[in-house]
Amino acid sequence: DPLYGIQTILRAGAENLTEKQRARLTAAIEADPAHDEVFVAWQCAQQLRSAYHQKDLAAGRRIAERVVETFHTCPIPEIARLGRTLRRWRSAFVAYFTTGRANNGGTEAVNGIIELHRRLARGYRNRHNYRLRMLLAAGGLTP
Repeated sequence: DPLYGIQTILRAGAENLTEKQRARLTAAIEADPAHDEVFVAWQCAQQLRSAYHQKDLAAGRRIAERVVETFHTCPIPEIARLGRTLRRWRSAFVAYFTTGRANNGGTEAVNGIIELHRRLARGYRNRHNYRLRMLLAAGGLTP
């Protein structure tokens, strides 16, 4: 299958592809008309990526708004489903561009660390010791 050979290319950003990679991508897509859906999906992914890579937040917001308005009409079911999800989460999705690129990534990372250590600390009976363990695990204390 020609698509198997270009998996890495399909995961890369279009701006990072070399001419050789672009030629391999074109050859794989043209090998079978059924691969057109893969190419459309890749273009949609590139469009979504471009919203986050814009230097100007207003330009990123315009791209994000266009994505929200168009993806749900795509004939590819997976892209249409993504478009419907983005429409439901429009305010949260577009908020990234109105809050100065703020997100809750740090909070989620700390929460993941705490959840891991919570599972490992099943035997703690002393609430104070458990709290200290969580602070130590999440970087709130230094040993």
